[in-house]
Amino acid sequence: MQSTTMLPETRRRVVREAAPSLARMGLDANIAIVEAAGNHNPGYIITKRIIDIIGSLTALILFSPILIGVTLVLLVTTKGRPFFIQNRIGYRGKHFPMIKFRTMRLDAEQIQHMVENEHASGPIFKNKADPRITRIGRWLRRTSIDELPQLVNVLLGQMSLVGPRPPVLKEVKEYESWHRRRLAVKPGLTCLWQVSGRSMIGFEDWIRMDLWYVRHQSLWVDLKLLAMTPYSVITCRGAY
Repeated sequence: MQSTTMLPETRRRVVREAAPSLARMGLDANIAIVEAAGNHNPGYIITKRIIDIIGSLTALILFSPILIGVTLVLLVTTKGRPFFIQNRIGYRGKHFPMIKFRTMRLDAEQIQHMVENEHASGPIFKNKADPRITRIGRWLRRTSIDELPQLVNVLLGQMSLVGPRPPVLKEVKEYESWHRRRLAVKPGLTCLWQVSGRSMIGFEDWIRMDLWYVRHQSLWVDLKLLAMTPYSVITCRGAY
């Protein structure tokens, strides 16, 4: 009679094969798919949240003329739909609605299959000359003004000023297990990837940068990345 006991190596292979499916099920059910990581010090957590609230409120006030002006222009050019609200994957794999200024034509998602993906190194979609991006939208992207509405996400606690950029559901479903560890901290407006070249960086290097942040999360690192962000925005390096 043949033994039904599963060999250790076979058992490990089955677990590895089942893990992505379990993660995808968790994503669809909007439940946590990774354990929390990063800096759990209560002092850091409270201070980071205070900085997020004060920083996002201050930025919303300072940039209000730009926010109002862009909204008015887009109201005309987008048939009254200036904002693009997209379901993104945030802390521990939970969904949240991320806000951006609309930079693409209204049917952009329906015709994505007609546009070539130039970022072949991972499950992200990028095309430097994406024909779906409007002329105004291209300028908004290069200047990062399209991201300003996410200050509202920061104020609501769905994002932080500093943290890995929040991915879309389709991308996360294609992540390997070690990729998903970038979801172990709250997503942010800026991060190491953001100040290091953005779309010029390959997918796995991007992930490694985010994992570095997870391991070294601290007030000093956050402040340093915030200080480096204006130069990154002004130079438009890797922004498209």
